[in-house]
Amino acid sequence: MRHLRAGRTRLSDPAHEYRPSAFEGETDEAVFVAFRNGDASAYRELIERFHDDLLRFLTRLVGNRASAEDLFQETFLQIHLSADSFDASRRFRPWLFTIAANKGRDLLRKKKRRRTVELSAPLRGSDRGTSMVDLLEIDVPAPDERMDAAEQDRLVQLALDDLGAPLREVLVLGYFQRLSYARIAEDLEIPLGTVKSRMHAAVAAFARSWQRVSRPDARDE
Repeated sequence: MRHLRAGRTRLSDPAHEYRPSAFEGETDEAVFVAFRNGDASAYRELIERFHDDLLRFLTRLVGNRASAEDLFQETFLQIHLSADSFDASRRFRPWLFTIAANKGRDLLRKKKRRRTVELSAPLRGSDRGTSMVDLLEIDVPAPDERMDAAEQDRLVQLALDDLGAPLREVLVLGYFQRLSYARIAEDLEIPLGTVKSRMHAAVAAFARSWQRVSRPDARDE
């Protein structure tokens, strides 16, 4: 029988670093099967493998690191509880990210973060060649020397918060995690055409939102 051990150590402990294990070289699916067959160390292996990518995704999705850490734990708890229902012939990562995205949507709905998304011209206004990829990265150099990294990160999150969850998901996966459209479609289990249309809308919406929040006279709005 599998046991999810409770304790003070959070599943998403940022101080925990990946170390080689008995599962080195094994696929995610093989590790999951080992966990389902009763190997508790396989569960920890899955947490370690997906810690960074999933936590970054959730942080940008819900806009708050503490909430993201809670959702990370809830996601892996759901993996634990639903292990018997997973078809091991499918890939593990899309299942994991679908669960995480659904939990993120639920949290946003509870907080009633319903924003109106508007289409607009592409991102412009930067005289230093800053791209959207640059803006969506955490801890990158600021495009404006007067704006430190922490302030830029805050403004990026404000701009993202204007987007509804479906647009935010594809934007974060595409620009922050640099995933292809095909990989996003697989991870979120939605059609490729839907990914493309959402990305188009998300890029335009983020551009308009960034123009608004990055104005000096709008930063405290």
